[in-house]
Amino acid sequence: MSWGRWYFAAQAAGGAAWWIAVFTLPAVRTATLGSLQPFLVALADVPLFVVASALAAARVRAAAVVATLWTVAVTAAIVVWATVTTEAGLGVLIMVGASVGSVLALSLVLLGRIPTELVTSGPLRFRTADPDGGRRRHVLGTAAQIVVFWGLFLGVFPLVIAFAELRWRLHPPLPDPLVTASVVTGVVVLVLASALGIASAATMSTQGAGTPLPSAMPNRLVVAGPYRSVRNPMALAGITQGVGVGLLLSSWMVVVYALAGSIVWNCIVRPLEEADLEHRFGDDFRRYAARVRCWVPRWPIPASAPADAISPPRR
Repeated sequence: MSWGRWYFAAQAAGGAAWWIAVFTLPAVRTATLGSLQPFLVALADVPLFVVASALAAARVRAAAVVATLWTVAVTAAIVVWATVTTEAGLGVLIMVGASVGSVLALSLVLLGRIPTELVTSGPLRFRTADPDGGRRRHVLGTAAQIVVFWGLFLGVFPLVIAFAELRWRLHPPLPDPLVTASVVTGVVVLVLASALGIASAATMSTQGAGTPLPSAMPNRLVVAGPYRSVRNPMALAGITQGVGVGLLLSSWMVVVYALAGSIVWNCIVRPLEEADLEHRFGDDFRRYAARVRCWVPRWPIPASAPADAISPPRR
């Protein structure tokens, strides 16, 4: 049995167990459905979620599509319900996890793989920057990217998540000293991680003849500055910034959001990016990757990198 079918089998069993708990344990019903009438919900959910998932596990591809579409629709509905009524917050988390799992499992069932290449398609397709654009243009482009991406991923999204955590009654009451310690730690972590991110972006835009954006990537392999110590300092900085923002907001969901981003980046984006770097820079990148780790910085930081490690891409 494929991993996708195994997932749908587990989802069918989990869904059946959850419905049994809903009808037998009032605490489970309240935490996951709030004041919704369980019998009415079960009339649709049992056949479209539990039975359809079981049929998907039994090689019925249409059932996998039905189960996934229903799961995503229910997730959207329960997000709205929980936000309006402040009920069923735990149900939101369960259904978000089920939606992600169902979509991935559906890809495995229909395609036999997860099409990770879609992450770098369209406007995010890997392309090198104009090598004749000039350093000033690359620096300004990088600065604009920082404003936009930090504003979204470290500002708008965390604030929405923190609001949802409160609205869905998933924010545990914390003693004032713990909140103060969390805020202070968050500020320190955010400042240090931001400094690393800015230093990495500056190094890439001034020495790489490009920007951090996939659609305007550097024309030269950059192994200077923070890149002497760790291969992906900007990703490391961004994830740490997200954790810092979560601590600053005293939001466990924002911290989870940042850590989930690290998994997505490491498992989906990084392999694609490093395959592109290896294709363009060949042995230079392979030597660099063998010498410098992805996540754990080298210490002490070498004073300089070998000159032959920075080169234009192969034609």
